[in-house]
Amino acid sequence: MDRDAAEPGPEPGPGPDPSRRRSGAAGALYGEFTDTLSGGVRYSVSLTESALTVQKISASPGRTKAVYDLSDCVGCRAYGGQGGADVGAYFQAYFYPFRRRWMSPGVARQRAERGFRVALLQDPLANLREAERWARAIRDASARQIPRREGVVYAELCRPCRVMVLVNPHSGRGQALQLFSGHVQGMLREAAVPYNLVITEHENHARELVRKADLSQWDALVIMSGDGLLFEVINGLMEREDWEKAIQTPLGILPGGSGNALAASIHHYTQSPPAWNEELLLSCGFILCKGLVGSLDLVSVHLASKQRLFSFLSLAWGFVADVDIESEKYRHVGAIRFLMGTLVRLASLRVYQGRLAYLPVKEVPTPGKECSTEANAPSSTPQHPSLCSALPCQLIPSTSPNHNSRLVHDSTNSNHNTITNSSNNAITTKRPETQVDSQTRAPLDSLLPALDQPLPKSWTVVGVEDFVLVLAMYQSHLAEDLWTVPGAATDDGLIHLFYVTAGISRPALLRLFLAMEKGAHLACGCPHLVYEKVRALRLEPLSPQGMITVDGEMVEYGPVQAQIHPGLARLICG
Repeated sequence: MDRDAAEPGPEPGPGPDPSRRRSGAAGALYGEFTDTLSGGVRYSVSLTESALTVQKISASPGRTKAVYDLSDCVGCRAYGGQGGADVGAYFQAYFYPFRRRWMSPGVARQRAERGFRVALLQDPLANLREAERWARAIRDASARQIPRREGVVYAELCRPCRVMVLVNPHSGRGQALQLFSGHVQGMLREAAVPYNLVITEHENHARELVRKADLSQWDALVIMSGDGLLFEVINGLMEREDWEKAIQTPLGILPGGSGNALAASIHHYTQSPPAWNEELLLSCGFILCKGLVGSLDLVSVHLASKQRLFSFLSLAWGFVADVDIESEKYRHVGAIRFLMGTLVRLASLRVYQGRLAYLPVKEVPTPGKECSTEANAPSSTPQHPSLCSALPCQLIPSTSPNHNSRLVHDSTNSNHNTITNSSNNAITTKRPETQVDSQTRAPLDSLLPALDQPLPKSWTVVGVEDFVLVLAMYQSHLAEDLWTVPGAATDDGLIHLFYVTAGISRPALLRLFLAMEKGAHLACGCPHLVYEKVRALRLEPLSPQGMITVDGEMVEYGPVQAQIHPGLARLICG
């Protein structure tokens, strides 16, 4: 971003040439150019490994300089002068630094560009070569600005990368296509990212398309929609015969829907200030242009009909699922639909009876690392800010049902206990052979028996309970403004399981969701809220009616179970 610097800028050398150049040490460049807007103003321009510094050449004292951090740069292009009379050439750099918001607190990414005219000689080709040298040096230096964090492994999209962008024109308030044209299209052009735009025409169009597509033609698949379209794409990839290779295609997300949970999570993992609406879109567009790739956990979900789905975000039953589906009627108002749906559902709060069982995890510190056995309290800095394939902890099943559990209520007053034999309880101690859905070649669910079979002894059961909600999350955000799992990462190998039992008052439930906006709900001390880290779960609704959602999409109502598959997919994260 632009900022004043205390140290003096590079001094211009003698001579009348308005666009002198000089190379410094370690790849640094220095030159004097006029800008593209005001040909009479001269600037000294210096490039180092980390910054582009621009200073107006003036006889007046106290000169200030603008410093552009190359980690904020998405691209730079060079081009020749227009018309035969212009022998000069030009290079233009594009930045998206954090700057203070206009008329509101905080900072957000905002576009900035700097362009310069090169006129070393009266030779247009020589000037163009010099402009291209600067543009190439700026791009190369920008590409080297990869975040350095301990234990983090990033891959990079090849350059130039070939991207398929799938847009659902009906998502959110029906403005996804306009948002893409108004905010993202120009960024991709600045970053020299070629793309093909595909507008989906009906439900499951994207699923069908990626199931049959020649993926060798694409380096990445980018979804401009809500979370539902990405759900289609992931399941289409997993239905392919070559699913193992197909699911390694990097996936990108641009928020164009109502919830935009994954987009909000990715933005959060970069440790950037909170962003919403167009600011979130700009941030995700910037992340896409930078092209850094990390791994993404997927969760295999089995339904009673033996259908198998793959989920990247959440599995919900009760209050959260009800609000998600019932608020569809308010889709035209955008993200506020969830607030409206929450208030409506609070007015007639429902309670559901069912059984819940899960396989808890035990975190064992690896050499040189420390890992708490208690869930981390919410903080302004995420506990897992990066998207990496190297985990800070080794995760293994717990032999003790309550080990590493965060019970926000007193466990002595609940039905939370170790599994016991019971003839009238579908969750029993007998250990069967592990089974998988014969309709798919996708990865083996080694932790899950068939839904009609009993579970291993290492699982923990919540006895027959009255629930207000059950929510399994694998990302930090449930919506743009709901920071549900402060310690989550895209590849932490965890299902973050929450449930709220009956007896909670409407005001207390509302307070929980209001606290969730700042990730503070776990610190509320609510006796009806339970949080567990698990690797697998089984849910058996006993109430005859209700809704279950996977990634916000309604699925058949009935018994369901799920297992985490760490790092199965790849995500453009930045």
